[in-house]
Amino acid sequence: MTENIWRIWIIYTVIIAKVSEERAVKQVCPSCDAAHFCDCSSLGLNSIPSGLTSEITGLNLAHNKIEHISENDLRSGLNLRVLLLQSNQIWTIDEDSFHSLGKLEHLDLSNNNLTRLSPTWFRDLVSLQHLDIRGNFYAELGEGSLFSNLKNLRNLNINHIIINVRSISVLSAILGDLVNSVTCLELRNIAFRTDNETMLLNIMIPSVMKKLLFRNVLLTDESIPSMMGIMANMRQLVELEVEDCTFQGTGHWSGPIHVDKPSPVKVVTIWNLSIEKFYLFTDLSDMLNLIGNLTKIIVGNTKVFLVPCLVSQHLHSLEYLDFSDNLLSDPALEHSACMGAWPVLNTLNLSQNSLSDIKKTGKSLAHLQKLAQLDISQNNFGQMPEVCEWPENLKYLNLSGTQIPKLTGCIPPTLEVLDVSSNNLIEFRIELPFLRELYIAQNKLKALPDATLLPAVAGLTITRNKLNSFSKGEYESFKNMKRGKQVEAAQLSLMECHQTLVVSSICVLQLLLILLIVIVGYKLHAFWYMKMTWAWLQAKRKPQKVQTKDVCYDAFVSYSERDSEWVEDLMVQELEHANPPLRLCLHKRDFVPGKWIVDNIIDSIERSHKTLFVLSEHFVQSEWCKYELDFSHFRLFDENNDTAILILLEPIRGKAIPKRFCKLRKLMNTKTYLEWPLEEVQQQVFWSTLKETLMS
Repeated sequence: MTENIWRIWIIYTVIIAKVSEERAVKQVCPSCDAAHFCDCSSLGLNSIPSGLTSEITGLNLAHNKIEHISENDLRSGLNLRVLLLQSNQIWTIDEDSFHSLGKLEHLDLSNNNLTRLSPTWFRDLVSLQHLDIRGNFYAELGEGSLFSNLKNLRNLNINHIIINVRSISVLSAILGDLVNSVTCLELRNIAFRTDNETMLLNIMIPSVMKKLLFRNVLLTDESIPSMMGIMANMRQLVELEVEDCTFQGTGHWSGPIHVDKPSPVKVVTIWNLSIEKFYLFTDLSDMLNLIGNLTKIIVGNTKVFLVPCLVSQHLHSLEYLDFSDNLLSDPALEHSACMGAWPVLNTLNLSQNSLSDIKKTGKSLAHLQKLAQLDISQNNFGQMPEVCEWPENLKYLNLSGTQIPKLTGCIPPTLEVLDVSSNNLIEFRIELPFLRELYIAQNKLKALPDATLLPAVAGLTITRNKLNSFSKGEYESFKNMKRGKQVEAAQLSLMECHQTLVVSSICVLQLLLILLIVIVGYKLHAFWYMKMTWAWLQAKRKPQKVQTKDVCYDAFVSYSERDSEWVEDLMVQELEHANPPLRLCLHKRDFVPGKWIVDNIIDSIERSHKTLFVLSEHFVQSEWCKYELDFSHFRLFDENNDTAILILLEPIRGKAIPKRFCKLRKLMNTKTYLEWPLEEVQQQVFWSTLKETLMS
């Protein structure tokens, strides 16, 4: 009886525990269906919720804020078959986090912050069929083989993976894990110098790769044959891209290129390929069996100066060819586009080359019956002849930036789109009955093209010309021109729309600006400083020092006219009648008539042994006293002597001294000055001290 009670108690406890766990899960993941698939997505979770049970078969934790997965978070997920962790912030995963997930079939770790992959994570996932690890920023792929235990893996989503390694052997080991899953592979910063090094890439032949990119990769004459052979036998490969790479060689391959079937590659892009001895490059005849399926070729900034005729003739599937920014000249183009070349070519871009004769260019291409779009912009054609030959089905022609001064009958009449922007055109007077779009911006047109010559035009770009306006009648003469919104949305400048108003406004603004400058200058004493600077420059042109024999005054007296009574009636009488008498220079008495006052001040200061300043509140309000003070200060510093004598006639309030009297403030702080006493007894001492100072 006791044993049965214990059994019932144990069963009850287990049931209660499971119910509690399920309730705990449901508290966090309220949406769990009958198949035990729980949707916990977009709940703002910071970690995997606790309380997971072995009953759960699917768990969606996508679009949360989970950063870390610990080894205990998923330990109870023994029957878990689907685990979705995409679009979180996961950057670390403990080594044994997936140890108990032996039945897991679908794992999504895409779009997280993982920087490494560990083989230990996938060691026990023997049932895994789908793995998505896209959208992370891997710096390393771990040690050993990452996915070797995933025997049932059918789908590995990595998409575009970039491998930046310098060791060929390491690269080969990495590719062994990726060949059956990566659809786009980019190799960076690696050198393939020898055939043996390149043959390590044979592992890529059975891959599912659709696009292969090389960035900053070194190739040689010895490595090219095996490299081309490997890519030609990659049956899923359709696109090859080479950018910023270097080729060392002249195209004399060290051996033949072994291929069983024509290469499946359809698109080749080569940009900025550096060929050190490009001028010695051969005819590439060994590659003829590789190019037959190419439908699109882009070769830019690679110093291509010639395409062998035989190569062009074997490009019998080519529909798009871009040779922009190269060195093709007119004779070279004639050879490259020989009879039989590019038989189905639809689009050709020869912009930024060395073409200079538009008539020869058109004639070289005239036999291309399928050519509909031609870009020969940024060449230096200059003058255009009256008649040219062109492909009979040419619909689009780009002649922008070709230094054409005038359009002639050379332009093919079959065109539907013409771009002659950025030239020197002053008029447009050619008839193009089928033209729908005309781009004629950045020229010198002063009027719209004649609408009768362009009856089908529906779009016209005329910005940055000398055309300021046109009438409603001129515009309406283009019968097929798109109306309404596009015309209303035209961005005309204010100057173009309201020239008179703009000019008037500018004049008013200039007057207001001048007035503002005058007011500000007056308030900040700018004119004072300008006059002062001019006077100082005039003073500096004079000899730096006056000879002693030219000094004819004991002191030049600088004072305000309002203090003239004290100066002339008291100080002059006291000093000039002393024994011995002192000779003073006063502006009223000693300035030379007719001479500019500034020159009088400068000459008088220079011809005086000392400069005597009678300071008062009247002094600091006098503009000429300021001049005299400044010129004395120049002399004081230029000649490194002590010529200034300050007499304080009355106390001066600090606020009474204007800011422009910075020299006075400095002198009063650094030099001793004589203060005029009111007591008569002390005045005798004052005169004695002043005489001694003047005579020193």
